[in-house]
Amino acid sequence: MKIGIIGTGNIGGTLARKLSAAGHEVRVANSKGPEGVQAFANEIGALPVDVRGAVEGADVVILSIPFPAVAKLPEGLFDNLPASVPVVDTSNYYPGLRDPRIPDVDAGQVESLWVAEQIGRPVIKAFNNILAYSLANLDRPLGASDRLAVAIAGDDARAKAIVSVLVNEIGFDPVDAGALAESWRQQPSTPVYCCDWNADETREALAAAKPGEAPRKRDRLAEHFAKLGPGATHTDIVRLNRTLNNQPLQEEQLT
Repeated sequence: MKIGIIGTGNIGGTLARKLSAAGHEVRVANSKGPEGVQAFANEIGALPVDVRGAVEGADVVILSIPFPAVAKLPEGLFDNLPASVPVVDTSNYYPGLRDPRIPDVDAGQVESLWVAEQIGRPVIKAFNNILAYSLANLDRPLGASDRLAVAIAGDDARAKAIVSVLVNEIGFDPVDAGALAESWRQQPSTPVYCCDWNADETREALAAAKPGEAPRKRDRLAEHFAKLGPGATHTDIVRLNRTLNNQPLQEEQLT
């Protein structure tokens, strides 16, 4: 498939590398233009393009840019992209930590519904509930007992099926997380978020999410992670996420 990836940070860059290695024709773009991604593209066997080049003629487009940056994409970027082409949103909203406040999202709008409004078309939510380290290093063959899962939410069954194939190809189990309106269940600080769960555990975690709890937990993440210190390992981070994300809010305490 021809896959356009806008954003070459931890998640976007890892997806570009893995999908290129899987044999797909990958085009990569970021805010610096083709020259800004030339070296990375050469390294992984991809084509450096601008954001319009990433979208034109693509079979799948992956948006992997900071959450607020979605609103700054060129107007009409997706106007000529067929409705059948999945646009995957990997972003997460981190107000106060990285992102400016967005009133509609703070008022409860589901993050990926906000993204869909900004770009003028539906999206598939995926690759947002997995740590970059896990995505880069913890892929496993199909059927492996320790294979991790990636949640996929969206309203188009065919588009979700296409994304599920890609998830499987790069070494993870796809888990259908329901409609896009339900993708709040995989937003930051929900039970499924960045906890390295397998497929069954991912389904249980999605079901366990409670409306309104995650944003309040998310807004305290900096306090918790500061206590881990600069030498925190991947295992430390996963352990902390599992503890915080699955702890009832009224019992959550700083330690």
